[in-house]
Amino acid sequence: MNDSHPRGSVAWAGHGIRVARAALTRLMEPADLPGLALIEALGPEEALDLIESPVTSDATVERELTEVLVAAGTQRWSGLAEALTRWRPRLVDIAPQRDLDTVRRLGGGLIIPEDDGWPQALQDLELGAPIALWRRGTRMLFPEQSRCIAVVGSRDSTSYGANVTAEIASSLVQRNFTIVSGGAYGIDAHAHRGALAVTSGPSALMTGGQPSLPLARHHTESQPPTVAVMAGGVDRFYPSGNDELLHAIAEQGMVIAEVPPGTNPTRYRFLQRNRLIAALCQVTVVVEARWRSGALNTAHHAATLSRMVGAVPGSVYSANSAGCHRLLKEGAAVCVTDAADIAELAGSMGEYLVDEPTGDNALYDGLGTQDLLLLDALPLRTATTVDKLCVVAGLSAQTVLSGLGRLEVMGLAERLASGWKRRIQ
Repeated sequence: MNDSHPRGSVAWAGHGIRVARAALTRLMEPADLPGLALIEALGPEEALDLIESPVTSDATVERELTEVLVAAGTQRWSGLAEALTRWRPRLVDIAPQRDLDTVRRLGGGLIIPEDDGWPQALQDLELGAPIALWRRGTRMLFPEQSRCIAVVGSRDSTSYGANVTAEIASSLVQRNFTIVSGGAYGIDAHAHRGALAVTSGPSALMTGGQPSLPLARHHTESQPPTVAVMAGGVDRFYPSGNDELLHAIAEQGMVIAEVPPGTNPTRYRFLQRNRLIAALCQVTVVVEARWRSGALNTAHHAATLSRMVGAVPGSVYSANSAGCHRLLKEGAAVCVTDAADIAELAGSMGEYLVDEPTGDNALYDGLGTQDLLLLDALPLRTATTVDKLCVVAGLSAQTVLSGLGRLEVMGLAERLASGWKRRIQ
């Protein structure tokens, strides 16, 4: 065992923090806690230096990593030597300058925690925060968490889910929120299209094609209509069937990923991508989800981060809404039916309060029990006497007389020469 490691003797030493973080995104899988602990303990440049060095372990570094992991809630791990054997086979593939040049040619870049534009909401992930974010699109800054709403759901959405999603997304963008989703088929795609429809016209909603109209005035440089968070590299849009849609998102919004260009999406990366969607947003809304949908994984991440979760109810006969109903039944989500409900969840207390719907007053509104009994006892066609009303209503004469006076004032009873009857409304 070697307890020391040479500094400054590797290919990428001295190239700066941005290059080091770019290289580390290729060496480490998303949410690789030992790797993230290494970066926190040594910094990105020295962490990369250690991985590229020939040493097999370092007792001092391993002790520092253990302290970081324990503080993050990880009580046991396999040790630095095992972690190095996982990372080093990928050293032959690292070319951070090439990756940076690739995203620059696509009109993007790399956002790192040291940048002023780093999304502060990701700090809530603590040790699980990404090493960096690869960005593709015309927008330079990620919008504030308070203005971001995640809309997620099943890939095999129904027409009901598609319509509700598009309506919610477009209405939220009109309220100056950004829609964040995963760029997948189904609910994700409908959410992105609904957001783009506000700034690109109905064609974006119907076809997902390239935007043809300028951005809506109320969307500023820091407030894109929609953001797609990918499980693979931003240079290869996935799924291929959404290629035009994702190009439209990059044109008007932003496409981001924590993995470098050329990386293929995997099931693990999809699940880890969901934590980013949840962390970046103030509210996560599940429109349609099956009983074991990946959208529920996003909702779980959001709840763990103390974010608000909303679920759109559906038919009790629809398997596509079983996951939403599960969230509602377990108390893990709030029932939402439109953009106003979601905006209310996203705002601070009292900021986006929705007026309760009101209907016409019913005939009996405001009547006490005795007056209701008396009104029911009054005939509609022929008048009756107070004595008969006492028998039918089961009330005393004094109660009947006072009640008749109140009903007369309210226009519910009328006095005739032969007695009392109900006034026809």
